[in-house]
Amino acid sequence: MKPYNMRVPRKCTPRCYEDRVLPVLNKMKVVQLGKFDYRLANRLDTDLQKLRCRVNYHALKFTDTIHQMGEFLVERMRRKSNHFIALHLRFEPDMLAFSGCYYGGGEKERRELGAIKKRWKKLHKRNPDKERRQGRCPLTPEEVGLMLRALGFGKDVHIYVASGEVYGGEETLAPLKTLFPNFHSKETIASKEELAPFSSFSSRMAALDFIVCDESDVFVTNNNGNMAKILAGRRRYFGHKPTIRPNAKKLYRLFMNRDNMTWEEFASRIRTHQIGFMGEPNEVRPGRGEFHENPSSCICEKFNSKERRDLETTISHEIVMKNSRRDTVEVVTDEQFPEDEQDLADTDDAENQNGLQGKSSPNGTDSELGLLRAEQLELEERFLD
Repeated sequence: MKPYNMRVPRKCTPRCYEDRVLPVLNKMKVVQLGKFDYRLANRLDTDLQKLRCRVNYHALKFTDTIHQMGEFLVERMRRKSNHFIALHLRFEPDMLAFSGCYYGGGEKERRELGAIKKRWKKLHKRNPDKERRQGRCPLTPEEVGLMLRALGFGKDVHIYVASGEVYGGEETLAPLKTLFPNFHSKETIASKEELAPFSSFSSRMAALDFIVCDESDVFVTNNNGNMAKILAGRRRYFGHKPTIRPNAKKLYRLFMNRDNMTWEEFASRIRTHQIGFMGEPNEVRPGRGEFHENPSSCICEKFNSKERRDLETTISHEIVMKNSRRDTVEVVTDEQFPEDEQDLADTDDAENQNGLQGKSSPNGTDSELGLLRAEQLELEERFLD
């Protein structure tokens, strides 16, 4: 029997499903819901939240071929290093065009990204400076690298980068590769023949990245989209592993003024601003933030607080190499970067911070669901995946 395809509004409550989905299910017998979990309301009864976790973390599985290839990539990373970082790097041209951010590329950048923006007739015009101040601009590869070095990750750390087409190509990636020469991706650790069954399907390639990111020792994101949030929640649910989110609102000023301070001062401020964004076990209070990022009602307290701190310390000490004060000689100098990239305005993910503060999500009532700006939200969801 062929399933009937349908979508539900964002933040759909149980009553919403009863009213919208159940009648269709009764009539059509089989229904396939597109973009399901993060369209479900954030707050549900505890029993429903636990069922949600059983579905997300136990019932839903990748096909055998995807799972086997993903584990194969993880094994190859482990052969290179016992510990590695995974970076989910969202810096594709269409995402940057949608974000409304400006990265210092002059008229060429404005022309190229402006042409992409024309695809969306109802895309709101955005103020690049305002977007940056509010932490909505993805960090550049260079800025992610500088942040990680300031946090104490040494040059010899191996980093797996999960990304699509990076705007600017190798020129954009060059500063990150200088900071972390042990730079890997699925394309560098697997052959074209090995990836052939997956390479024609973007969702399958993303699934491979998901598996490697999930099994990394430290997961880092430059833009807190849905994949990053789901990974953060999964890593909390299965025995906790750190997920680092840039504190975009605070970091962008540091990146703007980096040339006006010493490396020691820059690194110290990075570490200060990143407190609360390092993925520690009790960093987010139960019930705060998006549920799929913080599935607290499904997590059993297996450890007391001291044991949790000891576990976190062990993981961190194994992956963090040297104190940042000893890395001064390896800081990238102005001569190594294109002049435009030195002036990049950076930020991070304000939507994540909004979620943690409980300010941005609709409360899910039927009246508000009827008022959602459907087309604009569909565009936003595309670039949150």
